[in-house]
Amino acid sequence: MSTMAAVTTSQLSSFSAMNRQLRLSRRSLLCPTTARPKSLSLTVMSIEGGSKAKNSLSYTSDAPKAKSDPILDDEHVAQPKRAAKIHDFCFGIPFGGIVLGGGLIGFIFSRNPATLSTGVLFGGALLALSTISLKIWRQGKSSLPFILGQAALAVALLWKNLQTYALTKKVFPTGFYAAISAAMLCFYSYVVLSGGNPPPKKLKPSASAAS
Repeated sequence: MSTMAAVTTSQLSSFSAMNRQLRLSRRSLLCPTTARPKSLSLTVMSIEGGSKAKNSLSYTSDAPKAKSDPILDDEHVAQPKRAAKIHDFCFGIPFGGIVLGGGLIGFIFSRNPATLSTGVLFGGALLALSTISLKIWRQGKSSLPFILGQAALAVALLWKNLQTYALTKKVFPTGFYAAISAAMLCFYSYVVLSGGNPPPKKLKPSASAAS
């Protein structure tokens, strides 16, 4: 009897152990372990944390770009001063020399005092105004009054030579002087309308530093 009781108890214990194993296996199949959600939550948190770190890094890297430098902004806003491409004295001095030389040569061949006076008066005035304009330009100042003076002399020469040409119909020298006076008048008008002579090169760095 004792042996049969021992056998039955061992069978019951083994049967109960098998039932427990079956229950555990069913639970494992139906419900996954609790470790997986934890790992998933950890991965999600790590991904979210990485995105936040990336966002913070991108924000900090982009933050200096948003700042504006007032000095650089002023340099971009400041525009260079308008000026002509050619100085007035570049053509004014040769123009005055041609008028003065033409008056002297005309007096030698024609012995006409009017030719000499016209050449000396207008040619000398043009040379003086052009030379003064050159000196004022080297100092970095505006030579606009002297440019206007040369333009006025060009108008006077043009009017005088047109009247002479209408009477004599001579192409040289009256027609030549009328044509060159008209060309110089257009040139002086261009310099004035463009804003005057360009500043000297040695003054350009100091002007940009001051701005």
